[in-house]
Order: sequence, then C-alpha cells, then structure tokens
Amino acid sequence: MEPPEWVEVLPSVNASLNGLATLLLIVGYALIRRGHRAAHKRVMLLAFATSVAFLGCYLVYHYFVGSKKFPGSGTIRTIYLSILATHVVLAALVPFLAAMTIYRGLKAEWQEDPRVALTLWERHRRIARRTLPIWLYVSVTGVIIYWMLYHLVAAA
Repeated sequence: MEPPEWVEVLPSVNASLNGLATLLLIVGYALIRRGHRAAHKRVMLLAFATSVAFLGCYLVYHYFVGSKKFPGSGTIRTIYLSILATHVVLAALVPFLAAMTIYRGLKAEWQEDPRVALTLWERHRRIARRTLPIWLYVSVTGVIIYWMLYHLVAAA
C-alpha cells in the first residue's frame, strides 16, 4: 500500500522540530543562567512539547514508510552509521531524562517548605546538567541525520 502524500513531508517536519527543540533548549539554558526562572520554565516545557510532537511525527512516518536505507557508501556511510548509532541510543533516554528533569523542577516549584524546595531544586539541577547535553546532542544529530539521509548523497 502506498503511503498518503502528506507523509512525504514528515522527514522535513521532523528535522524542523529537532532544529526548533535545539534552539529552545539553548534559549532555556540562557534564561536560567540569567536567573529568569519563569521564562526558563515556559521555554523548557515548549522544548519538551516540541520533542513530543517530533516523536509523534516520527512514529507516524515510520508506520507508513518503514526504514529508509542510507544511499551512500564507503567512509560517508560509516560516518552516518556512527552518528545514527549514538543518536538512537541517546534518543531512547531523552524522554525519560527530560520527563524526570521537568518533574523535579515542578515538584520543587510546588514545595511550600523553602528548605525542602532548595533540596529539590538541587536535584533538578543535578539531572538537568546531564539531560541538557544529551537532549541537545540528540536534537542536533537528528537534523544532521536528516540532512545526510535526504540531501547529502543526492547533492553529491
């Protein structure tokens, strides 16, 4: 069965969502470094929603199309597969890490006892320091994988 026409645009949509997530993560980090906690919260929740939208589009695309084989060979194929392998392994962790990071931040925010809230904020910061670089790596490599799979070899 032939996939619906609209499915053909999903790889571009996915790359755009990954790019947007990258920008939002960077902005969110800059906001918290400047002490803008409320703006940081909104931007990071938007980054999470963007990544959830990506995951939905990704699953729909692969439901209809399945896997797409990389058309290149030789060194470029080895590079592609290396990036893809690390991307896939870390991408499996991001939903859990991001959800835990968000949960800890919200839990700290809702805490009425300032001493408990301070401890919870520290737990949020500790996991966020691990989550952010992994999430950024996955978002950036998602765009690179799209470019390599759909544009690099075609341009060569």
